[in-house]
Amino acid sequence: MDSVDKAKLGPLHPNVSVSNHPILSHKTAILRSVTTDASLFRSTLRSITFHLGYEATSSLLTKPVPLTMEGSDVLPVDGVRLTEKVCLIPILRSGLGMVEPLLDLLPHADVHHIGMYKSKETTNPVLYYQRLPKKCCSDVAYVLDPLVASAGTLKSVVGILKKWGVPSIHVISVIGSRPGIDTLLAAHPDIHVTLACVDPVLKDGKIVPGLGDVGDRLFGITTLADENTATEEEENAEADERLVCPSKRKMSDL
Repeated sequence: MDSVDKAKLGPLHPNVSVSNHPILSHKTAILRSVTTDASLFRSTLRSITFHLGYEATSSLLTKPVPLTMEGSDVLPVDGVRLTEKVCLIPILRSGLGMVEPLLDLLPHADVHHIGMYKSKETTNPVLYYQRLPKKCCSDVAYVLDPLVASAGTLKSVVGILKKWGVPSIHVISVIGSRPGIDTLLAAHPDIHVTLACVDPVLKDGKIVPGLGDVGDRLFGITTLADENTATEEEENAEADERLVCPSKRKMSDL
């Protein structure tokens, strides 16, 4: 983000941390580009998440533990061990691409999935999947979502996690809009947010240029580029239907 953009943003909520690292800015530009294929998109999102994870987990509590050293003449040394139980909450589908790098940092973390989509009629978030244990045994929940646009989905997810009973909630995202971040923190001022960059405005409720449909880009699902591809797609769908419905088989299939 250049100095002009920073000037436009003004001060953010104190619980919001934005990385200004040039490598993360470079990698974020790779994610934004429409020429980035699924393989590069996945690896880049993984790399960004890994580094954001280090920043987001810097406040985890630790306790001193004695270390066993070789040799009887070595003075005893204390190390530290994490004391808080952590869980990861990827928002389906886009958050799935952020799970593995966080598990590299926190291999003993639990992973619980929440699925939401935005209603086309009302633009409100709709919950379609939730796999939280009945009893919350976590001290910190890291919510994983690559984009904070209008923040409607994140507001709902944070509300669900608070009802679940987790004491501390931390959102990790790549790009956030200033309006979305302000909305999220106005509703939940006690949570923390870590981002790679912040865009000052939204256009029709979207970050532009954003990342597109992150779920589709992660898993190689692309829009049909031309009429020939569309025809091939229709033929495949018709063939699948004939497998299920024998009455629709052609003579050439028999």
